[in-house]
Amino acid sequence: MNITVCIKQVPGTSEVEIDEKTGVMKRDGIDSKMNPYDLYAIETAVRLKEDKNAKVSVITMGPPQAEAVIKEAYMMGADHGCLLTDRKFAGADVLATAYSLSQGITQMGEYDLIICGKMTTDGDTAQVGPEIAEYLNIPHVSNVRKIHEINERSIVVEMNMAESVEIQEVLLPCLITVEKDICQPRLPSFKLKMKTSDRAIPRITFNDLADKNVMHYGLNGSPTQVLKIFPPPANTTNEKWEGDSDKLSKKLADKLHELKYV
Repeated sequence: MNITVCIKQVPGTSEVEIDEKTGVMKRDGIDSKMNPYDLYAIETAVRLKEDKNAKVSVITMGPPQAEAVIKEAYMMGADHGCLLTDRKFAGADVLATAYSLSQGITQMGEYDLIICGKMTTDGDTAQVGPEIAEYLNIPHVSNVRKIHEINERSIVVEMNMAESVEIQEVLLPCLITVEKDICQPRLPSFKLKMKTSDRAIPRITFNDLADKNVMHYGLNGSPTQVLKIFPPPANTTNEKWEGDSDKLSKKLADKLHELKYV
């Protein structure tokens, strides 16, 4: 069984700069980390690897520095990684991102199951995973919180539907996006870090893809345009209260009402 996991490098801080002309976040040179939801996707894949003797590959799209999250995936048990990188991919919205990733996944080779995290912390759209599946013309389910069974033909998953739980059997190949409560991600292994330190990270560029129409990628292929984007204002004010429990509890209740939290 071949499992592909889509991962992403996201800013590790809210102090980011925005390109005023394009409205795109400047990612070069900022502190970055693995998208937290993707850790659950990797852990899910590695557990299936251990149980079903599967092969786990990861793919990410980004600048050269995004290789760091592939190395982290190696330290968690992934077997193979690929970086989808090209300036023609820059500035992509969710639709162009999903299309680029679908092209990259196709270029990587055969897959039986694609796993994505529920969403990314720098976008919060939860759209890229399902859109990848639509471009690949395969079935998909979102908000998976448990895998009941998987075999050569299908996978049985339990989905969190907010007010209900749904169990569904999906034919392979397919794509799933996973919730945080599906598992507890393992820590990166120092032993695997040493073992995979010289493992190659192949790169896929625009020229390697089957579709070479530049209007399908990056800003050119993005039907949505950002009018304005900015980091949230930081609230650094603080107050120190003194008094007995009755006085402090009333003051806290009044403050919550003032801030319209209750």
